[in-house]
Amino acid sequence: MSHIRSRFSKPPEEMVIHYTSSLPFDYRLYPEDIQGSIAHARMLAKQGIISKKEAREIENGLLAIKTELDEGRFEYKTELEDIHMAIESRLFELTGDVAGKLHTGRSRNDQIALDLRMFMKERIAETSRAITNLQAALVKKAEENIEVIMPGCTHLQHAQPVLFAHHMLAYFEMLERDRERANDCLKRTDVMPLGSGALAGTGFNIDREYVAQTLGFGKLSNNSLDAVCDRDFVIEFNALGSIIMMHLSRLAEEIIIWSTPEYSFIELDEAYSTGSSIMPQKKNPDVAELARGKTGRVYGHLIAALTTMKALPLSYNRDLQEDKEGLFDCIDTLLMSLNVFAGMVETMKVNRERMALAATLNYTLATDIADYLVNKGLSFREAHRITGKLVNYAAGNNKQLEDLSLDEYLNFSDCFEEGVLNINASSSVEARDLPGGTATKQVTRALEKARAVLKNNLG
Repeated sequence: MSHIRSRFSKPPEEMVIHYTSSLPFDYRLYPEDIQGSIAHARMLAKQGIISKKEAREIENGLLAIKTELDEGRFEYKTELEDIHMAIESRLFELTGDVAGKLHTGRSRNDQIALDLRMFMKERIAETSRAITNLQAALVKKAEENIEVIMPGCTHLQHAQPVLFAHHMLAYFEMLERDRERANDCLKRTDVMPLGSGALAGTGFNIDREYVAQTLGFGKLSNNSLDAVCDRDFVIEFNALGSIIMMHLSRLAEEIIIWSTPEYSFIELDEAYSTGSSIMPQKKNPDVAELARGKTGRVYGHLIAALTTMKALPLSYNRDLQEDKEGLFDCIDTLLMSLNVFAGMVETMKVNRERMALAATLNYTLATDIADYLVNKGLSFREAHRITGKLVNYAAGNNKQLEDLSLDEYLNFSDCFEEGVLNINASSSVEARDLPGGTATKQVTRALEKARAVLKNNLG
């Protein structure tokens, strides 16, 4: 560390070295650090700031270091603060004093910002692909069960019959919004900060546009002070991850409920279930339960990032080192959850008969009875009152609405006719024939749109 402690007369305390080091976690940025440094060296040579020969020596040294890192042969030195200094130190060992020219026209502040943005661009793209894969699993499961009717719920109480495919496509829509948010996050991450220096820019005649083009950035940062300390894109990804995990947790909760003996709507594949250490009959939905639990962990990373940033003055402060551990864990947790859910959904079995049986239990056809009366000329509130009395009567006589005779219906209103006996789960579903509704025709159209979205997203 002597080359970055020029004004100091003594080394740091051992505990300070360990306390301030980010090397145990920011080593993950080494591919981006090397790629960014190569682009910077080439630009310096292009601008005549260093010679082409020096740039080649630096580039060859960096590529040799990357090979060491890729193959696990790189020696991490605890006295070095971060991956950036670890690579630079090794470059000095390989190339000598020419390594010192690499840092011309840049600071660790804009170097770190560059590496993190490059890293995040790929992770956001990876997240978008994982979302699409889960969406594909949901669409496939919906297509395989297009005719299956299940009870739709509000307040976890049976409400009205819906198609199981309609239920699956609700999660498709949630995830599509997540994918759109990922694309929006990518736009704000795709900003090239190198050239901002420590905070004020650089006095060297560098070519920022060349570096941005070389590294595949869409635009340059507009303000050097902001560029070195902007972590909005980190917070935004943590927020994106939190929303996605919230959606997965909602699906996890339903999977957990549906797989109970009381529901038995689905059966999870053995590859996505676990057993008990003491009860041999158990088949636990632990994958779904873990996703539900990990959601809180991802939320925590968002709050931690917001808290870290809330009182930082311009520009760079060492607090910003705390942006990475939570971010990395958010990425790992999110991607693993999305990928495991795709497999879990694709392999789960749907108990069609059980869903169909439950679809009309607990008076889920009550709204259809009320609608029937409205079509006979009653106000909805009057129809609602009559149907409520019908439900009380049926419940008191241990009957479902479809078990009642026409005479029993007529005891409550002379508006009832023979047609009321034709109301069933299928007619209830098909009556919701409007865009966004659960009728088979509408769900089939929704599936066609979903397949088109998937085709477009998969490129």
